[in-house]
Amino acid sequence: MARNSNPRRLVTAALPYANGPIHIGHLVEYLQADFWVRWNKMNARDCVYICADDTHGTPIMVKARELGLTPEAWIAKSHAEHARDFADFGVNFDIYSSTNSRENRELSEHFYAALRDKGHLRTRTQEQLWCDHDRMFLPDRFVKGVCPKCGAVDQYGDSCDKCGSTYAASELKTPACAICGSKPALKPTSVISVKLSDFRDFLRDWVPAHSPAEAANKLSEWIKGELLDWDISRDAPYFGFEIPDHAGKFFYVWLTAPIGYVSATRQLCEQRGLNFEDYWSRGEDEIYHFIGKDIIKFHCLFWPAMLKTAGFKTPTQVFVHGMLTVNGEKMSKSKGTSITARTYLNHLDPQFLRYYYATKLTSGMSDLDLGLDDFVNRVNSELVGKITNLGSRGAQMLAKRLDGRMGRLDPDGRALLARAQARRGTIAAAYEARDFARAIQEIRDIADEANKYFDEKAPWNLIKTDAEATRAVLSTTLNVFRLLAIALKPVLPRYADQVARLLGEASYTWRDGEAVIEGGQVGEYEHLATRVDAEKVQAMVEASKPAGSTTQTPTTSPQAGHTAPSTASASTGATGVIDIDTFGKIDLRIAKIIAAEAVPEADKLIKLRVDLGPLGERQIFAGIKSAYDPAQLVGRLTVVVANLAPRKMKFGMSEGMVLAASDPNESGGAKPMFLLSPDSGAKPGDRVK
Repeated sequence: MARNSNPRRLVTAALPYANGPIHIGHLVEYLQADFWVRWNKMNARDCVYICADDTHGTPIMVKARELGLTPEAWIAKSHAEHARDFADFGVNFDIYSSTNSRENRELSEHFYAALRDKGHLRTRTQEQLWCDHDRMFLPDRFVKGVCPKCGAVDQYGDSCDKCGSTYAASELKTPACAICGSKPALKPTSVISVKLSDFRDFLRDWVPAHSPAEAANKLSEWIKGELLDWDISRDAPYFGFEIPDHAGKFFYVWLTAPIGYVSATRQLCEQRGLNFEDYWSRGEDEIYHFIGKDIIKFHCLFWPAMLKTAGFKTPTQVFVHGMLTVNGEKMSKSKGTSITARTYLNHLDPQFLRYYYATKLTSGMSDLDLGLDDFVNRVNSELVGKITNLGSRGAQMLAKRLDGRMGRLDPDGRALLARAQARRGTIAAAYEARDFARAIQEIRDIADEANKYFDEKAPWNLIKTDAEATRAVLSTTLNVFRLLAIALKPVLPRYADQVARLLGEASYTWRDGEAVIEGGQVGEYEHLATRVDAEKVQAMVEASKPAGSTTQTPTTSPQAGHTAPSTASASTGATGVIDIDTFGKIDLRIAKIIAAEAVPEADKLIKLRVDLGPLGERQIFAGIKSAYDPAQLVGRLTVVVANLAPRKMKFGMSEGMVLAASDPNESGGAKPMFLLSPDSGAKPGDRVK
């Protein structure tokens, strides 16, 4: 039988634990998988995205008790909050389930019975840490102490964050109960374990073929070494499923959690009338797991062993990503960089983070950094200044000056669009390989060439002499912009749908990028992406700090739009001299004046529209009315302060300052004003140093 060239794909992301909110570190994975699923669906591939809340374990039970809730009430509350956060970030799960379900209980018992009946379990007596104060055996994460390997303090009972070693909780030095702080004692109990060494030969072959090389190398070291038994039971009290033939023993959360992938699929199949066995038991349907590198042992050793034993298919591939840092450091509550999804959403547009993560995510396992300065600058210069600027320039001018009707492309425009379309194959290959950073780079390059075309054609001048030639330029610009929106749809689906509405089209598929649109009416332009306000980023960070915190953590530099300190003592002496660092806080840029008009209600003001190249367009009110006729300013290059905080004026928002010279000693009447102008060769957006 010939192999299906377009098999269905089932994609999973690791299940978030129901004991706390989703944060921006979690979102790396859910957005990465969402990009890939959307790419598949744009190409008419049958692809479903599966996830669920991970709901079992002692932490759930303890937290519910603290809140005066039942565990069921607590996980229901968490589920609703998680689902809302994911939806607001545009993460489009086909099902978002829970491990505390009938299906998960039945499947957990099925997996357990298979392991037991095939002889892969053993029961032994083991001493575990017992807290007499809380009257319970302590799970690994409820013990803290000194790492037995490197001596790092305040480490959990299963692994060390500093040296990466794994160990039993009983090996910790000076252990303490993480709930009450008292010293636990060792107490014997029976433990049910999987004999992982039974699967050594299977795992030796399976791991290199189904996990990234970097992960496989580490996993292979464990396989060659001592494959320790894997404990799958926990003692009461415990929130979870009781083991059928062991009263008072419960399935460990890491047994029921990955089974959540299977139980959620079963629920989805029941809802849609699909065949569950096609996904997990037979046929050519593919299974892909997206996980972080901190849980590769569970997904690449324990999980395939469980699946093989229970008669299920193993994953086609396990994709592993790195961890998130913020400003080059581990996320920190005290510094306000441990930011929840909801706190982010309270301050910023989710598409900003979707775009930024896409610029960083590759198919590798390297950690990625959310530099808050870089975040502001990159979104403003690339998404707003380069990409969105094309749509804004093309659509608004066409609507205002040429009745919103698109025309035929000129030869230069047709060649430009052809070059852009020729790069779609590279973008497609990058998406398929999950190299989203490469895809975004290609998109940026196309935008750069299109902006250069627009500037060289100068439609603001061309329209004075040739309206139809101008229509051709604007139509070319919108065609390339449309192509970019289609290419961005896996990352920015809402953005792409707005562009489709602007151009009177249905929601885009990947193949729509092959077309050229000539003719047709452009709709009313709606803002697709506005500039990131650095002050909102700072407010988000402050809101993420613990209550009562007074720590002042710089998060965005003046180059990101934040205003410099105004106190003279911070940077100047009595003579007004400043140091080089203070001067460096002023972001001076070359700007091209593309529109100018007098403000009738103001004696001194001219309203300017300036082009800052990659930083996009700005509106600036300049007090130069006495010296210049607005018509003489259009097309001229000058210098502006680009990181001055926007100022709301009676006539509108002023988003910068144009630099002009005048004699401070001259008195009486209107002082002569002289705009600063760069030498030839400077171009919009160049930094003045």
